[in-house]
Formats: sequence, structure tokens, C-alpha cells
Amino acid sequence: MSEENPAEGDHRRASIVTALREGVRRVDDLARACGVSTMTIRRDLRVLEQRNEIRRVRGGAVPVDAWTFGHRRGRSTAAKDVIAAKLRPLLPDRGGVGFDGSTTVHSLARLLKERPANGLTAVTTGFETFHELSGTPGCRAYATGGTADLHTGSLVGPLAEVTLRQFALHTCFLSATCLDDSIGSTEFTADEAAVKRALTAVSRRTVLAVDFSKLGRSAVAKCLSLDEIDILVTDLDPLDERLDPYRGLVDLL
Repeated sequence: MSEENPAEGDHRRASIVTALREGVRRVDDLARACGVSTMTIRRDLRVLEQRNEIRRVRGGAVPVDAWTFGHRRGRSTAAKDVIAAKLRPLLPDRGGVGFDGSTTVHSLARLLKERPANGLTAVTTGFETFHELSGTPGCRAYATGGTADLHTGSLVGPLAEVTLRQFALHTCFLSATCLDDSIGSTEFTADEAAVKRALTAVSRRTVLAVDFSKLGRSAVAKCLSLDEIDILVTDLDPLDERLDPYRGLVDLL
């Protein structure tokens, strides 16, 4: 086997990063796009991860900037606006609610700022969401504290979980990395899954909001089973056949 020209390897790895940023995630798809074996792609991914250019996930990889809040907030904005509009009527006029640190739920916080509810207390694991809520008239906002998850930007860890146990909430609003009808919701990190379970544990009702691209997929860390989710909100019409696997298991909106 001839030794690879270093320039060829550098060019291919640059192409891999470009493909990841364009939405190609799986090793098999990257191999086809680059015209090399999956073994070569896996070696390239190890090199790119060591350079802190990508993060390997189950079955593939994502670019580092795909984890940042600003990058994620700029993706699927139309879907997030549709979801936020569906979520707004689920907010109680008074009482306590929980918000995770996702960009999808952050869209609800922005909408609440435009149409505030009086007497609402909100606790969140998201720094950006806390910033939105703290400027909302009629809303008392709390941030949990904790350690920032480098992958998601959410506040996680024992301090966040202890803080959440001090609350008794009416509804928590969560998103997920992926949702599968047999596995339930999953996250990229175990810490993120743990803090979302903690939010669910102190809430009478759990609302999960995801855009349809996350359906039928799974990430590495299990979070909630479907019987722990009361309402599933997506950007699809509730009668859309793509929601059939979840029909009868959760309320669809």
C-alpha cells in the first residue's frame, strides 16, 4: 500500500469538515462523499477531533461549531417559530414553569417577552434563556447555576439538579437531541439528560418540543421514555403520518 501524500489527507479532512457543516453526519455518507473507505474516514475523524475541529458522535461526527448556542439558534428557525407559537398557549398564566437550555425552548422565551404573562415564575438551565426571561415583564426568572456543558451550553451537574429540587413546577418545556418511538428522547451527553430528568421530576406536566428532523433517531444518552412525556409538540400538523409512531402514546400538538 503506497503512503498517502500529506496534502491529499489534509484536503480530504477539510472536505470532511465542510460536509459536516452542510449536514452530512454519518461515516458511511462521508466515505461515499470523499470516495474512500469508512476506515479512512474514522482515522480522519480521530485526527480532526484531536485538532478540536469536530466531535465524534454515534455513527458519525458533527463540527465543533454545531454545538454552540449561536450556531444552533440559527438553524431551523422557521420550525422553531412554529413550535414556539404552539407552545405559548400551554404556558399557565401564573405559577412555576421550567425551561431547558435548548434553542427551541429559547424561542418560546423570546415569544413570552413579546406577550408576557403576569405572575409567572420560570426556572431555566439555559443562560441565554435566563437572559430573555429576566427581561420579561411579569416574570420572575431563576437560573439553576451549575457547570456549563461544553457541548450544549446548558447548566448541568449536581448544583443544577439540587437547585431544581427546590421548585414545584406546573409545566416544564424541554427539547431533545433526538426522539425515537421505542427509545424515547436522547441527548448527546449524560449530564444534559440528567438535568432534563431533574426538571421533569419537579413538574406536574412535561412538554417535549422537537422539529421533525429529530424524529426516528437516537443519540448516545437516554433521557425520557414516552410515558414520561405528556405532550409532544413539533412543527408538523398533528395529523401528519410522520407522527404515527407516537400517536396514542403521547398527546400531539
